Amino acid sequence: MINDISELFGRQMPMSMLGETLNHHPGVKTRAAIQTDHGIACCRCGSRLKRRLAALPNNQYYCYVCIQMGRIDTLQQLAFAPEPNEFPRISQPLTWQGKLTKLQAECAQTVIDVFKNRRRHLLWAVTGAGKTEMLFKGINWAVENGLRVGIASPRVDVCIELFPRIQVAFEKVSCVLLHGKSEQPYVYSQITVCTTHQLLRFYHAFDVLIIDEVDVFPYSGNAMLHFAVANAIKPTGATLYLTATPDQNLFRAIKQNKLTVSYLPIRYHGHLLPEIAVIRTKRLATLINDGQLPKNILNKIQALIDAKQRFLLFVPHIKDLKHVFDALKATKMAAKFETVYSADPQRIEKVALMRNHQLDFLITTTILERGVTFPGIDVIVLKADDDIFSAAALVQIAGRVGRNSDRPTGEVLFYCESKTANIKSCDRQIKLMNQKAAAL
Repeated sequence: MINDISELFGRQMPMSMLGETLNHHPGVKTRAAIQTDHGIACCRCGSRLKRRLAALPNNQYYCYVCIQMGRIDTLQQLAFAPEPNEFPRISQPLTWQGKLTKLQAECAQTVIDVFKNRRRHLLWAVTGAGKTEMLFKGINWAVENGLRVGIASPRVDVCIELFPRIQVAFEKVSCVLLHGKSEQPYVYSQITVCTTHQLLRFYHAFDVLIIDEVDVFPYSGNAMLHFAVANAIKPTGATLYLTATPDQNLFRAIKQNKLTVSYLPIRYHGHLLPEIAVIRTKRLATLINDGQLPKNILNKIQALIDAKQRFLLFVPHIKDLKHVFDALKATKMAAKFETVYSADPQRIEKVALMRNHQLDFLITTTILERGVTFPGIDVIVLKADDDIFSAAALVQIAGRVGRNSDRPTGEVLFYCESKTANIKSCDRQIKLMNQKAAAL
């Protein structure tokens, strides 16, 4: 139950979730939960509902799409309180002491201009360009001016990695982390880091909303999450999209002048992106399905272990994880490794083990293709020719390598039976970025 009015500032909740003290509070406003004027539509998630699925007795309706966030129906309303921006004035909120490169500083100034002028803008920067650091001065401007800031990503891992960096950079500013597995209770804060799904709980809350990894599942092409973003930001707010691999929807918005764009083709440390090596391997899929790995792959993995070189080993499907894990266990190699995938109940703990150097490598699906940084690693992709690996996914996977200035290079190895269009596209994109960077 919600009993503090601050928990409703810029948020929307079913009336049934309000405690007695808020039921008649003058600051609490209400709006329809389900609209029935022109068809049946949910006002929280924007879904157009099928009458036969949404029907309740007595000619009432409920939303079956976002029911996991608490049931809403035509018998109740959504409660909210207008965002008051009740934040203490903070002098010099940015406590980060790092320095930006000349190109990063130019992008950072663009971010400030976007926020000041309440624009919709795409920052298109290569993997490892230092996007987070480029946000700091813009967030600093927003906080100094008493604005509320939201930073959202489709991926839980991205939010978990980003939140402590934001806390360290803005030590004097209230911050909250929200995602489906979060144990931290909600507290009204000036900076909110959350998954895009959590934006469904907000209503006209943010003066500035940053969407990281905007091209990634489940946000890309998801009408409900796009609705959530539009609902969560104030009508006069600014929206900043971040990605290294824009999708066709973003290109279309740029072409239609609905979105401005700036581009950064080089990483913060000035080194080019590591380029991929494609190793064609016969019968690779068949061998993996049989719980075996070709000798060339086993030899490469053993060589990396002998050299104490940590790495990520990507496979396309969850079923491949056990096959590869068992094949490697059977060799009795002296290495510590685990498997991880999106629904893994120990996903967060396993990623933490890798981050803390307690694992030599992780066997993973595309869940770790982006948003998580392990300094100094190499990357191996098995069955890189599988359809699950889009060109954008392969670019992001390759981008896990060389992100740290202490080791700005490394190996990116794609094992496949054929060099598919996606692999060729990934290769072209990385080389094009490097050409642009070399021309600076």
